[in-house]
Amino acid sequence: MAATTPEYKFEGWLGYDSSAAQGNMIWGEYEPKPWEETDVDIKITHCGVCGSDIHTLRSGWGPTDYPCCVGHEIVGHVVRLGSKAEGGLKLGDRVGVGAQSDSCQGRKGDCEACASGLENHCPVKHVGTYNGRYFNGGKSYGGYALYNRAPSHFVIKIPDAIPSAEAAPMLCGGVTTYTPLKFHGAGPGKTVGIVGLGGLGHFAVMWAAALGADKVVVVSRTAAKKADAFKMGATDFIATDEDPAWNKKHASTLDIIISTVSSSSMPLMQYFDLLKLDGTFVQVGAPDDGLPKIGAMPLIMKRLKLTGSLIGSPKDIRDMFALAVEKNVRPWVEEIPMKDANKAIVDMEAGVARYRYTLVNEPEAENTPATKL
Repeated sequence: MAATTPEYKFEGWLGYDSSAAQGNMIWGEYEPKPWEETDVDIKITHCGVCGSDIHTLRSGWGPTDYPCCVGHEIVGHVVRLGSKAEGGLKLGDRVGVGAQSDSCQGRKGDCEACASGLENHCPVKHVGTYNGRYFNGGKSYGGYALYNRAPSHFVIKIPDAIPSAEAAPMLCGGVTTYTPLKFHGAGPGKTVGIVGLGGLGHFAVMWAAALGADKVVVVSRTAAKKADAFKMGATDFIATDEDPAWNKKHASTLDIIISTVSSSSMPLMQYFDLLKLDGTFVQVGAPDDGLPKIGAMPLIMKRLKLTGSLIGSPKDIRDMFALAVEKNVRPWVEEIPMKDANKAIVDMEAGVARYRYTLVNEPEAENTPATKL
């Protein structure tokens, strides 16, 4: 059913230049994409804080289209529903939007990715939930805000068993690690390594364990997070700074490695040592300045596969939620008031989070003035 023109305003934390990433976002009003009957308006209750938000605010992955409202781990309730909305959505439904809010879906001719349910790999038009442009020319704005407007194809119902504060970070951080693990066959009979135990890494450990991998090995610089790793489901832990021979001691022990770190100085060649014959190394962290230089011989000698993975499709998100419910996967989340978003991104960049932040709109948020740091 279509609704009348809404009375609410679209307001949120806006970055106006690269200094926004240092805690200088400013609260303000913005114009969402022009309404289409396939759209949904969501009153936001929660939004996860993702590393992508910081990369984008500082123009780390390329020039950002300022002003920009980041946040692509959005959870809230449907308050406006287009007459052509997909997915059986109803007014009042609790829903989420992840890092992608549109793709070509065949509107520009045949698209193998979209036709195959791989909208996240659409080569024609991949619209990010923020810092993107829709087919109708409208600009995409994210979830550090009161409301969000998104095409219904990318609006996902949240299972009742998953609390909103936990569902939010799953919509990007969760599915970014779930998808490659599922695709590359993590499960019984496989040994999985996770490089980095941050927001992404902690999800990867829990998914690998939930999928039934024989071993889940965390690779980190120090042992500071070792106890946490075992609580999350890890079976072994490698602290690279504390053992110069770590790569030799653990050589050829892993079938799959998921690298969640965003560093151009990571010891990539030593990570390759950990893989078995025909092993797979999946890079999901995206450093601003690229990956380290690699040599060809490890790839040749052990027939290794070096690959990447980009978020997940709407189906991947639904499948991930189903696994989370079935296996009771509970991310480690700290809830932060939306009014403190500037402090949250600064603390996230400093590595304070253990292991994800979720911003929460308080019930009185619409009447509460917000200020920057």
